[in-house]
Amino acid sequence: MKNILFTIFALFLLSFSLFAQKSIDDSFSQKKMHKDLKLFRDIREKANSGLYKYRSKNEIDSIYNWAENEIKNSSTYRDFYNIIWKLTDFEGSLHNGLNLPKKVNASVKAEKTGYFPFPVKLIEGKLRMNMDSTQIPLGAEILSINNTPIEKVLPNLHKYYTTDGFNKTGKAIGINGSFSYYYRLHYGKQEQFLVAYKTSNEILTQTIQSVSYKKRRENFIKKRHSLSYDKNSYSDIEKNEFYYFEMLENDIAKLTLNTFAIGGNAQDPIHIRYTEFLDSVFTLLKEKKVNNLIVDIRDNGGGTDPNDLVTYSYLSSRNFMENTEAWISFRKIPYWKHIKGEIAFYKKPILKMLYNKELKKIFPLEKEGKYYEDSTSDDHQVRMPKQNAFTGKVYLMISPRVASAGSLFAAMSASEENTIVVGEETQGGYYGHNGHIPLNYTLSKSKLKMFFSIVNLEQDVPKKDNQPIGSGIMPDYEITQSYQDFIKNEDTQLNYVLEFIEKK
Repeated sequence: MKNILFTIFALFLLSFSLFAQKSIDDSFSQKKMHKDLKLFRDIREKANSGLYKYRSKNEIDSIYNWAENEIKNSSTYRDFYNIIWKLTDFEGSLHNGLNLPKKVNASVKAEKTGYFPFPVKLIEGKLRMNMDSTQIPLGAEILSINNTPIEKVLPNLHKYYTTDGFNKTGKAIGINGSFSYYYRLHYGKQEQFLVAYKTSNEILTQTIQSVSYKKRRENFIKKRHSLSYDKNSYSDIEKNEFYYFEMLENDIAKLTLNTFAIGGNAQDPIHIRYTEFLDSVFTLLKEKKVNNLIVDIRDNGGGTDPNDLVTYSYLSSRNFMENTEAWISFRKIPYWKHIKGEIAFYKKPILKMLYNKELKKIFPLEKEGKYYEDSTSDDHQVRMPKQNAFTGKVYLMISPRVASAGSLFAAMSASEENTIVVGEETQGGYYGHNGHIPLNYTLSKSKLKMFFSIVNLEQDVPKKDNQPIGSGIMPDYEITQSYQDFIKNEDTQLNYVLEFIEKK
């Protein structure tokens, strides 16, 4: 049924209207800011079931009071854009987001100057040059930019990459991939950058001229040093790399799952091929009596049901459901007029009726102003372990890139007693998240496009002492890529797992 909603709603994802704003740095009146801020909050309170998932009423009130005061010192469209981003990030959902209207976005992409030219990467907590240059060498630690220490710069950029709960490791994915763009959004266009950096024990400075939006993207996509190591984290994954299996040694196998975006539903031929692949893998593992299985999901940003659940059924030792609870906060979609799209006005009432009707089917139970799925939902279907489910030792490799369906799979797998989790905290939550069904709204005055997922989910996982509420999936062994391995583009985490197995 969730897929039906996606189909119905696909017609409404784009928004078009007359809008004078052309540049993100243009002036924007405080009166318009206040009106859009009120609308933004009204929509979140009515439609977003995750508003208070991690934040108390007092905390939400407090940050909106901050926003009201911030507007008093604001004068540009970019000022307001950054205020809305901070509110969006504060809620704690990786499915939250904000897009610029078409004209403003086009003007940003056409900019000929203003951008920090070099890709960077966080390595062991330090921001390193991720490109060799005659101005600043590969691997140099960036200490400050334009006299602002980097430890003050980075928190200002975190808001542009939302994560579940209070997670911070996932912010590194945004920083590594879009530092230059985020810097421009927060600090404005810069004609040049005074960079203080460190090589070995020497601290140096260099003045760097800015580049165009296009050039900074080209440097990242084609010239970053780590491209061969992290290409699947920052580009579309090739079909032949969606998933694959390899025997490393007689008693060690590795299953790599880079995405769960494998077909649209259980009847999709692509999904069926995937289940056949899984069955052949786990049949082979049983026949060969393999005792050690590495499951690498470090690049898995999610996908569609039931790929995650079917995969877990080959690792599970228990009966399980996708979630124990799922609810939304409204019976009829609120503020419908602010959802605009390419569809004739006379068809909009029909679409609204269909959408609300489908939501009522999916969430029929009302309890204290919330609308829940019932026992007939696919989400609450009890699933059993596969007959050839793996019973040896599982080494689950995770990273901050793991999100959504990827983190659901990681949470369930991490709950198994025979699983050892290695890597870094995921950006997706262990106990739950907001997901499944997105809503997209356009603010009246700024035309900013806000989106969030409306289903508040509690995942079917046990409580664990090392999994605090509001965190991502925490590793049993926290291992990050070392500086030396970054320079050599070697896999610190995989090498650790292989050595761990050998020692055992």
